[in-house]
Amino acid sequence: MMTFAFYLFALSVTIAGFMVVISRNPVHSVLWLILAFLSASGLFVLLGAEFVAMLLIIVYVGAVAVLFLFVVMMLDVDFAKLKADLANYLPLGLLIALVMLAQLAIAFGGWESAGTAEAARAVPIVENTLNTHAIGMVLYDRYLLAFQLAGLILLVAMIGAILLTLRHRRDIKRQDVLQQMWRDPAKTIRMTDPKPGQGL
Repeated sequence: MMTFAFYLFALSVTIAGFMVVISRNPVHSVLWLILAFLSASGLFVLLGAEFVAMLLIIVYVGAVAVLFLFVVMMLDVDFAKLKADLANYLPLGLLIALVMLAQLAIAFGGWESAGTAEAARAVPIVENTLNTHAIGMVLYDRYLLAFQLAGLILLVAMIGAILLTLRHRRDIKRQDVLQQMWRDPAKTIRMTDPKPGQGL
């Protein structure tokens, strides 16, 4: 049963990933992406990593993929025009793909696994310990510095993206709270005595 489930999830991930790339409708691509995430979470469950599987469903399916779906459906993008322009860049794209495939072939062709690599990746397994507790021990004990530095890098990247997209528009009337609080009531109200039939 485990072997059948593994091949089922693996085939589902492969087909869904392929359909993400070749689907003409971007909404269908996002739906195939959600299926790929769900199938990958099934593989994590088979490996005994239930926490990572639930994290994949909650974060990627529940947030990222749904965000992609909303963005694709709300943006008014002329996909016919994009597909028409695709033919102009197709030769350049094929050339870049061939260069990348050649680089991967060179890298994997001369790659050899070190004898100490398996021991360096090994994590001490404690009996009667849940995998959530084991992940916490690894992240916050052995790799605490790397984990905190990764979070700091992501924070700096988020602040940089906000600053790059922040625009201060001068044609918008903004509220100045301090000016409203410090105003003089005697100068704010003006008494007028308009004549009959005359507007203000």
